[in-house]
Amino acid sequence: MTIGAARERPCTVLVCRGCCCGNARKYPDTDHAWQLARLRAGAAGSDGGFAVRTTDCLGPCDQANVIVVQPSTTGRLAGGRATWIGFARDDDCTDDVLRWAGAGGPGVAEPPAALALQFIRPPREARARARR
Repeated sequence: MTIGAARERPCTVLVCRGCCCGNARKYPDTDHAWQLARLRAGAAGSDGGFAVRTTDCLGPCDQANVIVVQPSTTGRLAGGRATWIGFARDDDCTDDVLRWAGAGGPGVAEPPAALALQFIRPPREARARARR
């Protein structure tokens, strides 16, 4: 019998849809619904390889849209950690997220080089660094 956290979990793409992310009035040139639909379709076609979830505000609103790619159980055991992506508002970024999550995500696959340029510090880490 496998208990809760011990079972294999897929890579998870966490999509912020809080106050700024996904806001068509704030970012009218981004088709937020299409982006989320593409991510969900990618997850559905991955045969359980990755999942997509939405959440309320993640915090760094000045870097919207924010996406967090969380490692699978395998990825976490290999040293992968949740990776925060900022300014995720175009099709190229969405393609890169789909490609990386489909390949296994953090700890399993290297991120596309262009996507790595969009990595941001998690809010807690950024606040701790500012206090130093």
